[in-house]
Amino acid sequence: MHLTKIEIDPDKFPTREEYPFNLKVFRNTRELCLNTPVTFFIGENGTGKSTLLKAIAHKCNIKIWQSTQRTRFKKSPYEGMLYTALGVKWVDGSVPGSFFSSQIFQNFSEILDEWASTDPDLLNYFGGESLMKLSHGQSLMSFFKSRYKIKGLYLLDEPETALSPGSQLALLHQLKKMTTAGPAQFIIASHSPILLAYPEAVILNFDDTSIKPVAYEDTEYYQVYKDFLVNRSKYLKDL
Repeated sequence: MHLTKIEIDPDKFPTREEYPFNLKVFRNTRELCLNTPVTFFIGENGTGKSTLLKAIAHKCNIKIWQSTQRTRFKKSPYEGMLYTALGVKWVDGSVPGSFFSSQIFQNFSEILDEWASTDPDLLNYFGGESLMKLSHGQSLMSFFKSRYKIKGLYLLDEPETALSPGSQLALLHQLKKMTTAGPAQFIIASHSPILLAYPEAVILNFDDTSIKPVAYEDTEYYQVYKDFLVNRSKYLKDL
């Protein structure tokens, strides 16, 4: 364990009318205690889980490789400011880390390729070959297996994207390997019932009026997938 607590101070909110400061989960949650090496954030899109993950990265001085910026019709000027209301507590001082999102991973892979053109040894940290030569899923697993050997705090935003069920199981084994060895701690936003099954992980639900822990079997993801696999004719009868 490296990071043990995340504090949210509503008194530091610059507004309560704009996203993400208008979300009840942030107004009603004062702290999140991280008691296990793997913590999951779950919730519907727009509930703030990815926004909080990015705010944690910012507060912990973890670089987020930005993808190509596109003009949006309407964007909250406060969208990237949640970190200003956060406090973090470490076990023994801050540690390095990384932020992963499949949406920006392609951008990182391209930058890494450019760097490697002048310093090929950089690729040794990512499996020994260009991530651009691999399929998306293969490049993700190569990144995970190499990067997570290093001591640090790792923030993952929906890593199941582009990973087959088999690759998600492989990622579970990688998480177990690195947390057992001690150097790595993970906070993961996910919709995957496969990843959420990680033994002894804490699952924090953003779908209520405050962020609360939930048992794996009580998550909507587990219940919907299980019911679909057992009673799929019920879901397909109108198709």
